[in-house]
Amino acid sequence: MTGHPLAAAAFLAPMLVVFGYFSWLPIVQSAILSMQQTNLVDSAQWVGWQNFRNLFDDPLLWTALRNTGLFVCLALVFGFPAPLFLAVVMSTLRRFGGLFRVLVYLPVAVPPVVAVLLWKWFYDPDHGLFNQILGLVGLGPYPWLQSTRWAMPSLVLEATWAALGGTVLIYLAALASVPRELYEAAETDGASIWRRVWHITLPQLRGVLLLMLLLQVIGTFQVFTEPFVLTDGGPEDATVTVLLLIYRYAFIYGDYGLAAALSVLLALVLGLLSAIYLRATRRWSDG
Repeated sequence: MTGHPLAAAAFLAPMLVVFGYFSWLPIVQSAILSMQQTNLVDSAQWVGWQNFRNLFDDPLLWTALRNTGLFVCLALVFGFPAPLFLAVVMSTLRRFGGLFRVLVYLPVAVPPVVAVLLWKWFYDPDHGLFNQILGLVGLGPYPWLQSTRWAMPSLVLEATWAALGGTVLIYLAALASVPRELYEAAETDGASIWRRVWHITLPQLRGVLLLMLLLQVIGTFQVFTEPFVLTDGGPEDATVTVLLLIYRYAFIYGDYGLAAALSVLLALVLGLLSAIYLRATRRWSDG
């Protein structure tokens, strides 16, 4: 017996109102704010598309876009396969599997700012842990965060470590759903572990892999904590990202209209990339 449609609508109404108020209303307000020149203290002045024109005239925007693109690429190259590799290895462990799961997930339990500050000490050029370890084998010291060459890879390394645990657990849960008979048959046929991963694990996890890839691209495009705490965008603006630039526009320069314009632009780019990605991978995901 089905309920009346009006009863269902009344039941969902409070949730829809709350969701719309906290999710869609800020988006609409940001779009309106992007057309205004305001510091949120004096009365706002309607300027239309002028904020977007000013945005594209700012050379720091292109620096931030280039740095963010570099961060995304490095995070995908190193951060995307690492949790999958760990999950595959951990799924084959017969002993101490629970202990390894706790150790891998531990970074997620550490507050992000605390973790970043800890890594800032690791990267200290004089007394940091990394240079001390490398010094034992005659290497370094390296100016991790003070060098335009090493600063961005250093941020990627910390961000990969911080996000590793949750992604590994997702892959472990997905691996548990793969029929064990497939691995047993492949092992009987003499397939190596890498052939089993390539011909069984990856095809069975393709839907999860595609979703995690999209989420990682969206997440890395919005990187903020690492450049803000570790380098503050330096050295020489080598780690200024889009979100850090939004923060500067709003809270350093006091131009909230310009910050909103860049926020809207970022949201549109991520939405477009997501739509193209989902459309391009739909057939492979359903295959």
